[in-house]
Amino acid sequence: MVDVSHKPVTHRTARASCLVHMQPETQEKIRRHEFHKGDVLQVARLAGIMAAKKTADLIPLCHPLPISSTEIELSFADDRTIAVDARVAATSQTGVEMEALTAASVTALTIYDMCKSVDRSITIGPLQLEEKAGGKSGHFKRKENAS
Repeated sequence: MVDVSHKPVTHRTARASCLVHMQPETQEKIRRHEFHKGDVLQVARLAGIMAAKKTADLIPLCHPLPISSTEIELSFADDRTIAVDARVAATSQTGVEMEALTAASVTALTIYDMCKSVDRSITIGPLQLEEKAGGKSGHFKRKENAS
């Protein structure tokens, strides 16, 4: 683990995104709440929030962070794609990029898990950091056409 004890405590934010691609019929079942396991989007949102808080347990060299906020937005990008947008904030000595990426990926994986009984062809990706702010390296924002 990298020593961050010399770094100042600052407010840090990160936003990550991920796409979940599926058959149109699968998305229609999600919209109609037709899965026996429950409301796919609500369960996935909760899973993403929980995952952000557990990032240091999952990624060996990540620092445990006092996360102050995690938000997961889910939207239907088209009739085959659900877009995941995860935002994490903390006041800490190190950034929350890994927490945002973990939240987005676990949200997407939960959608897969809940829908795999009707659609094993679901694909996930790309998963990517969209923006981060705070800390010594400053602000990063992905360019519009970059993947």
